[in-house]
Amino acid sequence: MINPRFTSPATTHANETEVTVHRQPVVRPDRSVHGYAVCVLVRAPLTQAHRGEELAELVHAQYDRLDLATIVAKSVAFVRATTGMLIGARALPPTAGDLVLEVPRNFAEVPDAADRLTRLRAAGVGLALADYVPGGAQDDLLGLVDFVKVDLGRGDDVAAAAIAHAHSHHVKVIAERVATESAVEFCADHGVELLQGPLFQRDATPSGRDLTTGEIQCLELMALLSADEIDERKVVALVGADPELAIRVLGLVNSSAIGVRRRIDSIAQAVMLLGPRALGTLAAASLVDARSHSLAALWFVLTRAVACRSLAGNDAGYTVGLLSAVAAQMRVAPALLVARAGVSDDVGDALLTKYGPYGPVLAAVLAHEENDVAGVQATGLEPLVVAQAYLAAVGDALRTATSVAGPRSQL
Repeated sequence: MINPRFTSPATTHANETEVTVHRQPVVRPDRSVHGYAVCVLVRAPLTQAHRGEELAELVHAQYDRLDLATIVAKSVAFVRATTGMLIGARALPPTAGDLVLEVPRNFAEVPDAADRLTRLRAAGVGLALADYVPGGAQDDLLGLVDFVKVDLGRGDDVAAAAIAHAHSHHVKVIAERVATESAVEFCADHGVELLQGPLFQRDATPSGRDLTTGEIQCLELMALLSADEIDERKVVALVGADPELAIRVLGLVNSSAIGVRRRIDSIAQAVMLLGPRALGTLAAASLVDARSHSLAALWFVLTRAVACRSLAGNDAGYTVGLLSAVAAQMRVAPALLVARAGVSDDVGDALLTKYGPYGPVLAAVLAHEENDVAGVQATGLEPLVVAQAYLAAVGDALRTATSVAGPRSQL
């Protein structure tokens, strides 16, 4: 799953204010993506101080530039609202799907807060109380919202009380800062409807299972495609030996995304027309089972791959990101994919140890996905550069994932 941290295009000078857009997946108990939480944060150096009005303008300017259709596609957008949005002084960001405004905790102290939320609700806008804690002014707004967001970092007792109080008012709960499997169990025990946190951005613990024959064939294809000199005959033979992959190859080459003028029935012709990168994407799609219900998984895989390619400056970086993300989605150890894919030592070192020419790139992207700025800095890469590469990768990956998964696919 994707959850990345995005930063607006800006210079990387230490004395400049950074306006940063964070995105995290909001998932159901089965870990399928329900939507994405988006908020804009302003980080200013210690040498600068901004008035509240200046900070608000920086945030609104970023929201005005933000393309939520690219960042969250048609999923539900949970947007950290500003006071200007809540009182009607600023336009709400346009979305391709449903919009839920997260109401900051201090907004409950505004004298006409209830009236403002009532108007938004009447206009069809979803509402969520951010950082909900029972016993305060937020309780007066429970009847006006669809969700409350409960921070598990406040401790089990506080979280349990908040969840119980919200449920007693028939309000759904989104648990924030879900970082461990024990936190998931806590949420299940308390009937939490949605979850958000670093656990769903982190690579999963390997399950220890063996690879299927079809998965091995896809990895062998990726190995062939990563060679300095690609043996086209072997590629054609391997694609033809996997019925599902062959159907996907023919389906993609005959789709509107490729734009061929006549129908292609030959696998050899399809392989030649698609090229190595598209074939590698199809192999990854087969590995993560990229049908409509798992488009979000493929989006995540391709975003990491494209970001790594951009930062590394070549297709070996793409292979590093692709195999890393595929291993996470398949819940297998990267070492298993390295052994089966037969990749170069440089690619293998990046996946296994985070060293070599591509290791810092992968480590930086992984840290970025978990909003770990210090972790990005430790790789020697500039956080803003990594963030910009990832932001650009999101849109590219979404277009590719959608074309591969098919026009009826949904997030």
